[in-house]
Amino acid sequence: MLNWVAGFSVNEVIRKKISTLPHKPGIYLMRDRLGTVIYVGKARNLRKRVSQYFQKSRCMGWDLKFNALVEAICDFDFHLVRSEPEAFLLEGKLIKEFKPRYNISFRDDKRFLMLKVNLNDPIPNFAFARFKKDDGARYFGPFVNATAARNVVMLARRQFNLRGCRVFTPGEADYKHCLYAHLKYCTAPCVGNVTRGQYLDQVKAACDFLEGQCREMQEQLGAEMKKAAAAQDFEKAASLRDLLHDLKDTTRRVEKFERIPYSLPGNVQPQSDLQELAEALKLPAPPQRIEAFDISNISGTFAVASLVSFKNGRPDRANYRRFRIKTVEGQDDFASMAEVVRRRYTRILTESAPAQKSKNDDAGEAIPAELQKLVDETSRKVRRGKQAKSEDGGLKIENGQIPANPSSILNSPSSPRNFPDLILIDGGKGQLSAARGELEKLGLGKIPIIGLAKEFEEIYLPDRNEPLRLGLEHSATKLLQRIRDESHRVANSYNAQLRLKRISESVLDDFPGIGERRKAALLKKFGSVRRLQLATIEQIAEVPGFGGKAAQELKEFLLARG
Repeated sequence: MLNWVAGFSVNEVIRKKISTLPHKPGIYLMRDRLGTVIYVGKARNLRKRVSQYFQKSRCMGWDLKFNALVEAICDFDFHLVRSEPEAFLLEGKLIKEFKPRYNISFRDDKRFLMLKVNLNDPIPNFAFARFKKDDGARYFGPFVNATAARNVVMLARRQFNLRGCRVFTPGEADYKHCLYAHLKYCTAPCVGNVTRGQYLDQVKAACDFLEGQCREMQEQLGAEMKKAAAAQDFEKAASLRDLLHDLKDTTRRVEKFERIPYSLPGNVQPQSDLQELAEALKLPAPPQRIEAFDISNISGTFAVASLVSFKNGRPDRANYRRFRIKTVEGQDDFASMAEVVRRRYTRILTESAPAQKSKNDDAGEAIPAELQKLVDETSRKVRRGKQAKSEDGGLKIENGQIPANPSSILNSPSSPRNFPDLILIDGGKGQLSAARGELEKLGLGKIPIIGLAKEFEEIYLPDRNEPLRLGLEHSATKLLQRIRDESHRVANSYNAQLRLKRISESVLDDFPGIGERRKAALLKKFGSVRRLQLATIEQIAEVPGFGGKAAQELKEFLLARG
């Protein structure tokens, strides 16, 4: 039975789920009829917040975007957390993971603010960071309220007499104009007022403070706030109240969500999807490493390709690669796909061959003569430092290809680190045939390879005339869609990057008499060609190498070029 509300229907599944929602903080994921996450939200009270989407009394105030969102909702999932800050953190994590179409915030690469300190530095200092690195430093956060975090760090610096200067290793010259030292906020280890060991104890005490051992400070701030209020110094009392709130908010323990909670109902289950894919394609085991290729060009210009790698069903971004098509003229996706596959796996064979040579020498086996010749030639180029680099960072192989059937390399113990368990081609039978032909030439025909056609999400297999249709709801299809969409995104972004770069470069390159040094000076001064076009003649004349006449000529040139 459907309950019609303002032009959209609420199905029985949604109504039952809303009735079971608790009055607790958490996040919710709205899904469309294909099961795709289209919106991620947070709530202090899940039942109250989610039910608002389906209340008739509220629909009159919706804009077109919100109305389209509600009409597209066919199901939703939720996940409970302990507090509202945790819901805020998890919401941002999930938005970056799923990139829902109706979410705008958090879709970029920004991260919540964190605080770090490296105790191995000569004079350790607390600094803010957005990314957590494996650099031996201690990290605190992430913090939902950046302003509160900065206020608490300032409080900790004053409480434990820590330095606030940004110099990595301050000395006497920095001490002379150091405000922290003159106000007696810092014990000045830079000039030997305290030893490094004594200062390190101060830093460690501050670390304990930031980890939550601050009850004494909270009591002190509370007492000072009450004292100020009793003396009718309400401005100071309000300031102390805000600082106390910031301290509690910053040092409250929250779950950091280093990984997406895969226990979330209806969420992506990588291992399960891989198992389903292996059964559908009749693979001997779930493909732990999948590489996908896609071609992007506009009317044959700026033809590029992308290679994305998925490991255990998750993006392995360290192994993403981008290619510029070199040997294909015009718009020929088949030939472009063949070139990219050839370049990718020729490089892997080249890198794998030296290790295999050593192994075979010990075992008394022979490496094919043509392959050995190629390896020796590559080694000589490396030693001379004259090797040619390709767009993907590998060696460019000229005058020939790797010989067919290098089975000793493909079957070696090192091959799982280099060769994928499955290759996914974005396209139908034509692209698949072109890619498979190159694999056969390289002797890598044993690697499973499939094509995914976008219109009906059909899976093309090399030895099968008819495509395989698993259905849009099949978990294997959804896994392949995620991989294909990621390769499509990387290829399109690279194409757009090259087009924008060409547009920016071409304007200045066509100006008579300009060299790399003067062009670099202009871009350093103004940051972009767009800002240079908006600059006045006087501002251009301030750049080294441009007098009044040259600045006027450049301005006229830019105006003529629009």
